[in-house]
Amino acid sequence: QVQLVESGGGLVQAGGSLRLSCAASGSIFRIDAMGWYRQAPGKERESVAIITNGGGANYADSLKGRFTISRDNAKNTVSLQMNSLKPEDTAVYYCAADVRTSLMSTTSRRYWGQGTQVTVSS
Repeated sequence: QVQLVESGGGLVQAGGSLRLSCAASGSIFRIDAMGWYRQAPGKERESVAIITNGGGANYADSLKGRFTISRDNAKNTVSLQMNSLKPEDTAVYYCAADVRTSLMSTTSRRYWGQGTQVTVSS
């Protein structure tokens, strides 16, 4: 089994910054993509940022320039630096990882963290 544990959420004023972290543990041979998603009340879960094993990153168009995703392959961690936060960034943020659990794995399986609340006050 694989577990993802997020940390770093909280309450911040508009214009402030937060850094989210996520650590993956368990039966991990290799992690392909890792990413962050968010879900605001009454809305569908949306992709925030994705980063490949090689470090290539993609962001939601509306977040480019404010959020930065990074990962440490040796530690199986992924982070999200969020700057210039806005009230509309308020949501539960989820970490996801596409994990291969053995050398014999032909495909990866997506695992999710439990989510961390980010609240941005105006």
